[in-house]
Amino acid sequence: MIGCSFVVNRKFFGEIGLLDPGMDVYGGENIELGIKVWLCGGSMEVLPCSRVAHIERKKKPYNNNIGFYTKRNALRVAEVWMDDYKSHVYIAWNLPLENPGIDIGDVSERKALRKSLKCKSFQWYLDHVYPEMRRYNNTIAYGELRNNKVKDVCLDQGPQENHTAILYPCHGWGPQLARYTKEGFLHLGALGTTVLLPDTRCLVDNMKSKLPQLLDCEKVKSSLHKRWNFIQHGAILNKGTGRCLEVENKGMSGMDLILRSCTGQRWTIKHFIK
Repeated sequence: MIGCSFVVNRKFFGEIGLLDPGMDVYGGENIELGIKVWLCGGSMEVLPCSRVAHIERKKKPYNNNIGFYTKRNALRVAEVWMDDYKSHVYIAWNLPLENPGIDIGDVSERKALRKSLKCKSFQWYLDHVYPEMRRYNNTIAYGELRNNKVKDVCLDQGPQENHTAILYPCHGWGPQLARYTKEGFLHLGALGTTVLLPDTRCLVDNMKSKLPQLLDCEKVKSSLHKRWNFIQHGAILNKGTGRCLEVENKGMSGMDLILRSCTGQRWTIKHFIK
């Protein structure tokens, strides 16, 4: 839903605490309301023939840094309503789970409201309302991946049609969001939202090329070729081939990302989940 165009029962809306007054500007209020309604005894319908609309202002009379407020508001939703799945929001925004550097304000009243209303768990929401949501609880590390041999460049998914990981100047956005899992998979790219849409791809050593491939995890026939041994400040070693993900000097043209016999290069990922 969008937070500016909805019809609601006034009494019920008041009982569940209206919109979160601790949010700033806009962004996130729709997510909070969409989750809260279901968890606290209500339901939502999308009516294609309804006559509710929103006309956006040509000029907005507030701070232009909407991305910051969207991020801050999303963290409030995560802390109040998402239970063990709140890490998904931090991973998606590439923020540490502890001390993210954003003051989200006091959420104690919103948590108390949820408790007093005896609202259901977020797991119930996934089981009964949104089972299509992708789940990333198997994540043990995430963020930009950097090699100790080069500065200011990170592992990047590159042009998607090439299906090859590359090195690119670090910016920390979706194409550089690496995610290492308990199973040893190394995903690269922005998180998917639903199983109905493509997920992030896996880094793969197919043994045929020295270039690391980025492929749909489920379509890789050999599970070992998509499994990697990795510890913080250590090598990234493929379990199936024994080759390491490393960088190679190309001279004047820079550095290449390659697969080869390990030479002791080390990698660092931005966030490790304790």
